Amino acid sequence: MSASQNEQILSYLKKHKSITAMQALQMFGCFRLAARIYDLRQKGYEIISQNVKILGGGEEKSIAKYTLKRANA
Repeated sequence: MSASQNEQILSYLKKHKSITAMQALQMFGCFRLAARIYDLRQKGYEIISQNVKILGGGEEKSIAKYTLKRANA
């Protein structure tokens, strides 16, 4: 049995500290990263979100980047 998306995302955050929706989709097939982050926050993980600007299709776009601040106590 494979790990749930929540477990995969949490493991990735613990190792790499941050994740974007594009990364979650490519690595874990997760279309709803915000929902998975909500689940993790409900379990006590401190995850902050920030908007970062990227270039896409020749224009600047804003995407959410989620960063793990601390694991649940």
